[in-house]
Amino acid sequence: MLKKGLTTFDLKILGILLMFADHVHQMFEPFGAPDWLDWFGRPVATIFFFVSVIGFSHTHSKKKYMTRLYVSMVLMGIMTTVLQKFVVVPQVVLINNIFRDLFVGTVMMAGIDVISAGHRQHQFGKMFLGVSIFLLPFLFSGLVFALMLAPTAIAGISMQVSLIVLPAIMLSENGLMVLLIPLLYLARNKRWLQCLLIALTALIYLVLGTSQWLMIFAIIPIWLYNGDKGKGLKYFFYGFYPGHIAILYLLAAVLH
Repeated sequence: MLKKGLTTFDLKILGILLMFADHVHQMFEPFGAPDWLDWFGRPVATIFFFVSVIGFSHTHSKKKYMTRLYVSMVLMGIMTTVLQKFVVVPQVVLINNIFRDLFVGTVMMAGIDVISAGHRQHQFGKMFLGVSIFLLPFLFSGLVFALMLAPTAIAGISMQVSLIVLPAIMLSENGLMVLLIPLLYLARNKRWLQCLLIALTALIYLVLGTSQWLMIFAIIPIWLYNGDKGKGLKYFFYGFYPGHIAILYLLAAVLH
């Protein structure tokens, strides 16, 4: 018997539909796409952050889950680099790589797991290791920042490589908003607290005067999540993201 509410599959479908509308705006804004299309994309990252917390919490192998995200992050970085090198659309810059955001989040969740294990076992060394893992995205950000300041050609090449392979939080598509992932993970057994954290984050963006405050509408599908996985099609979602961005970018190039 089917439960009422939304499954993980339903959340992913909703996420990619909203994301598609947002990316139509991104690619075709220079050609007259209305700004209100961008509004649809504001809850997307929050929905996928929530789904990643579910996935990381319930996967049979967290190592394989993280490896899959990292490989996707690198391939996405290679694809956008190659696309922009050989197909130039001056009005469009491809900074898209949600896989980096999600991988950075899994690194932090993995760090939280190690800290928790060290606390339970009264092992200070393991707790220190967990903190170090949690801070890796910030440490990588420091490395990227150092490369940005270095004037040599080698540093320039290293910077290009870093943009592809390093899970630095400063390179994340959503910046510090990625910190919402470990917060949602810590509150994974309290849906009301997860929704409160999302609302507080949205309030910050409202005060800052950006449209990202519309992420608050992600609370509706998240609150309706029924705990079921739903249909599979795992690799469809991994393929849809780079695929639709490449197609929309190429269409924008044709218009240009």
